[in-house]
Formats: sequence, C-alpha cells, structure tokens
Amino acid sequence: MSFQATVYGVELMPMGKIVYYGDNGEGFKYGDYAIVLSEFGTDYGKILSGPKDISIDDVDYEIKQIIRKATDEDLDIIRENEEIAKKAREITVDLVKKHNLPMKILQSKYIFDRSKLVIYFSSKTRVDFRELVKDIAKEFKTRIELRQVGVRDEMKFIKGLGLCGLRSCCSYFLREFDSITLKHAKRQQMMINTSKITGPCGRLLCCLMYEHDFYIEMLENIPDEGSTIYYDGKIAKVITVNVFLSKVTLQTDDGEMVALPFSYFKEGENAGNWKIIDHGRSNDYYNGLDDISDIEDE
Repeated sequence: MSFQATVYGVELMPMGKIVYYGDNGEGFKYGDYAIVLSEFGTDYGKILSGPKDISIDDVDYEIKQIIRKATDEDLDIIRENEEIAKKAREITVDLVKKHNLPMKILQSKYIFDRSKLVIYFSSKTRVDFRELVKDIAKEFKTRIELRQVGVRDEMKFIKGLGLCGLRSCCSYFLREFDSITLKHAKRQQMMINTSKITGPCGRLLCCLMYEHDFYIEMLENIPDEGSTIYYDGKIAKVITVNVFLSKVTLQTDDGEMVALPFSYFKEGENAGNWKIIDHGRSNDYYNGLDDISDIEDE
C-alpha cells in the first residue's frame, strides 16, 4: 500500500533542487514564499509547483510540512537576509584573496532564522579554510558553513552559453544532473571528439541524455557499423546505419551494395534471416569507453 501526500514544490536556492513539502492548509500559489524547515534550520523558499498528490515512496527523503506562508514581516527579513548574504559573498571574496586560497566563491545564503550563513564555493583541490571561517564569523557574528560544489554546479551558479549558442541548460532549467558517460555519445553515433561533446564546465554535455532513450529503442537489435553479418546466404559488412531513415547499408563479399530497413533486423513478420559474425573494430574501439565512470560530481 502506497501512502499519498499533498505537497508543494519549493525552491530553496535559485535553480536548485525542488524539495517537496506537505500542504499546511493555507493555500499557496506560484511565486509565494513559504517558511520551511531545511537541512540548515528554519529557512525560506519559493513555491514553484503544487498542490499535487504524490506517493511518499517517490521521494527519498522525509516530507516535512510547510511551517507557514511568509508574512509581510517575514518578507522584510528575507530581503534583509539576501542583502546580508550578498555582502557576505563580497567580503568572502576579499578574504579568500587575503588568505591566498585556491577557491572560487559562488553564492551565499543567510538562513531565515539567521542561525547560519552558508557560502558555496568551488575548488580543484582540498582547501584548508579554517582561518577564513574565523574571519567571516568575526564579521557576521553567526555560524558559518562553507560548502564545496562540483564543476557542474559551479556552472549553474556562474551561468553561460552552451555550444549551441543558447544559455547553458544547467543555468536555465536543469535542476538535477543525470549520469552522462561516453556510451551515450557512442549510442547516438557521435564521433568521440571531446571538444564537440564537452560543455563549458568541462564535463560531457547534459543534452547527450535528451535523445538517448530514442536511440536505445531505434537501434535495438541493429548491427553496428563496421560489423560483419551473415545475410541472404552471403557474408556482408555493415557500411552505414542511418537511424533517421531507418536503413542499414551493407556491402556483400561479392561487392553488391544493399540497403535494408530496420524491420529486417527486428523480430516480426518482416524480419530476415541474418546473424552477426563479427562485431568489427568499432565495437572493440568503443568497449573501453563504456567503462569510464560517469561524470556526476560527488
């Protein structure tokens, strides 16, 4: 039996993960601010979706109830906190230069109840920021938490343009990242040229995931380019596989060029009599790429 909960989707950080909170009966609309309990304490966030019913099994965390809709007094505190957070970021940037630390300050947030100031940063190495924290704490008289993020989250904070010329997906609409590996590029018959499939963050393009399921479905049971198959009593090599025309071009051992529809290689009444003899060099070449770990940041 699955338990249902009426929830709202709340954004705690701009373009951050949407967290579901239980409806408290006040009635919210898009853009309203709500006071909630986050991992940092009593916090605030913006309503982006809901109300809607979801199964509690669909989320991997405890669904907490919204504390209240933000009052006018709460909104004044939120505006003040955001000004303080902006100042904290500027001061921290200067302090990082003072301490000569290899880190980039990205964003900061002052928790609603002012019990903690959270500062997000990126770095390619481990950073000893104990003295930095002491200096920030002296300035703002509150608990300080420095939280390191990965390179893809860094790009979300910085924003920028993708290879397509449009705003990068992570700074425009992507709130969570899928695991992307080189096998996604392989499946989409792309050349493994890192400059062509790498985003501004230096990781594989997030958009490699968008059409992945389509290619998986279309190319199921279809022989790879460069493979050798047994076809119509002959030995033939697969020259091209065109997923858009749904055609496979073969060259038989006697030099004949043959174009076959995908249906020939699928199960069904139109399927032909064929089998793979050798997967070919392309398969061997790409095998190692599938073992490369995904690019999600820890």
